Amino acid sequence: MSVPGPIVVGTISYAVLGAALLALVMGARITGAMSKDNAQIGQVVITVAVFFSWMFWLCAWLHQWHPLIKPIYEGE
Repeated sequence: MSVPGPIVVGTISYAVLGAALLALVMGARITGAMSKDNAQIGQVVITVAVFFSWMFWLCAWLHQWHPLIKPIYEGE
């Protein structure tokens, strides 16, 4: 049993998004635009937000993958 393609693509997309946002925070910390404490808070917030956004997307995708209830159309 293999993992469906959209799950792999979506997971990689969220990983790239998270890495890019963490790199922005790290860059802001290195250039001095952000204090060490604010950068640490930003890293935690970004990590948690990206993880739970991915979880929400994954649950929504999986719920639509094989629906248990099929729609009933009026007039048929």
